[in-house]
Amino acid sequence: MLKPIKTEKEYTDALGRVYDLMQGNITEASPESDELEILSILIKEYELVHYPVGHPNPLEAIKFRMEQMNLSETELSNILGNRSRKSEILSGKRKLSLSMIRKLTEILKIPAEVLIQAY
Repeated sequence: MLKPIKTEKEYTDALGRVYDLMQGNITEASPESDELEILSILIKEYELVHYPVGHPNPLEAIKFRMEQMNLSETELSNILGNRSRKSEILSGKRKLSLSMIRKLTEILKIPAEVLIQAY
């Protein structure tokens, strides 16, 4: 019977069971498929509490997203206003303004809560 994961041992056991289930040939809508889905949810909830992952640094998030979208620094300059402003921001000499945060959120799809952090 499935139950909430409360200890590290239960967490480790649940991970082992997920591994075992994933090694099998699970069909959709089978009891094993349901068990895998429920265990995944329980594991996720345990990890959110015991292994939280913080937001990335705003500048690193911008650079990462540019790389993902294959954007050049010139294209980022167009988003932020001009080339010198882009350089100052990426070097950490200038902070992002509210309008820049809005544009980056809209165009690069970086969550605002990442961009408003102190850096």
